[in-house]
Amino acid sequence: MQGTCELCSRSEVELTVHHLTPREEGGSQLPTAFLCKSCHKQIHALYSNRELAIRLYTVILLKDDEALKKYIKWIKKQPASKSVKTRKSKIK
Repeated sequence: MQGTCELCSRSEVELTVHHLTPREEGGSQLPTAFLCKSCHKQIHALYSNRELAIRLYTVILLKDDEALKKYIKWIKKQPASKSVKTRKSKIK
């Protein structure tokens, strides 16, 4: 599915469904967000499912997180067609 990423706001990107509370943490029936593959991969590279469930369970909270703010600022400048590498967190 093509559309606009709810995190980086890039349009005409392939979207994936991100469970704002991970399924492993009980989020199967809870809200989801449509994110581009790059943002989705970056979120899971930076944070454990537990941390996402406890601290980063809305798009607003994700956008306000310091580590993701830097990433979002950078990814917004990248063309939607560009494949980007995921940076793993040193602390996880």
